Amino acid sequence: MSLGHACVDVYQGAVAALVPYFVAERAYSYAAASGVVLAASLLSSLVQPLFGVLTDRWAMPWLLPLSALTAGTGVALSGLTGSYALTLAVVGVSGAGVAAYHPEAARVARAVARGRHTAMGWFSFGGNAGFALAPLLVFAVVSVGGLSASPLLAAPALAGAALCAAAVRTAGSGAGHAGPSAAVGRDDWGSFLRLSGAVVCRSVVFVGLSAFVSLYVRERTGGGAAAGTAALFVLYAGGAAGTLAGGRLAERYGRLAVVRRSYALTVLAVTGLVLVPGPAVYLFVALTSAGLYVPFSLHITLGQDFLPRRVGTASGVTLGLTVSVGGLAAPALGALADATSLRVALLPLVALPALGRLLLCRLREPVPPAPGIAEWADPRDPAAR
Repeated sequence: MSLGHACVDVYQGAVAALVPYFVAERAYSYAAASGVVLAASLLSSLVQPLFGVLTDRWAMPWLLPLSALTAGTGVALSGLTGSYALTLAVVGVSGAGVAAYHPEAARVARAVARGRHTAMGWFSFGGNAGFALAPLLVFAVVSVGGLSASPLLAAPALAGAALCAAAVRTAGSGAGHAGPSAAVGRDDWGSFLRLSGAVVCRSVVFVGLSAFVSLYVRERTGGGAAAGTAALFVLYAGGAAGTLAGGRLAERYGRLAVVRRSYALTVLAVTGLVLVPGPAVYLFVALTSAGLYVPFSLHITLGQDFLPRRVGTASGVTLGLTVSVGGLAAPALGALADATSLRVALLPLVALPALGRLLLCRLREPVPPAPGIAEWADPRDPAAR
């Protein structure tokens, strides 16, 4: 499941990694380039809740390989389209594939993880590793062959479809659907909405930096495409390690304590990223990555425990919808950058993790269902039966 997650989330990272090449080869403005990020996010935002609700009602493991192929097809075609409108359309299709994947994948991962934070951390690590590899993959393909070589970017989708199919077969009945009637506990919508608001704040920061940190670092350091790619890689790669650390830290200190401290770190790190000149910017990119990613898998399990009767919906929101919503702010940042500068456009991102931290202040740790029952139960386990 972790490897399949990596192959799918390559395509979330690839859209942002393609932005500098759209600017260079097609002379897109900052606003137009950020519109590509918006296209990937908008359709994803619209369909994500639908897939979450469907996952709460029926198991759809066949959706995992299909969504991997859909996500890859859209990005693979994005370099071949002759018009801006077609580029937006195919990138939107890719976003829909990513949206279809996450709720069902999180449900299956939760079933086989049986409630362990570390296990869910490994599942999230896969997605973040895919993000981290995306800039390197795009650089390797597009810097050599130009945007016309984008069909080569379909390779992870083919691997992801095979991995997802194999994971579902291996999980067998353990990935079966427990259904809302089997769930225990009471849905705490108030806490879930506060958590979701914090994740939206995190999402705007992450998507904004994903779209523009490559161009910004090239501008601040005087480097070329390699300097920008390195910055985006640091942003994503630090997240892969941070996700694993988050699961382990949560088991020692508690999920909410770790999440709150991560948001506080993000405020300081983004401030340094925007204001500190020269190569030192890479250090603050790495710190920002840690602050954004340490709580990543914890958002998922907290959301699922706040809504124990609607695990698919919770997963669709915390893992997908609130992440893709950040893309809705990208055009505003792009327009501000066109009117002023990239540095001025990124300054508002300092305030958002502070707002997220405030939303988390009064939350209490939810009590998860006991392992071995409800949606964590493995029907192959005699004790669960």
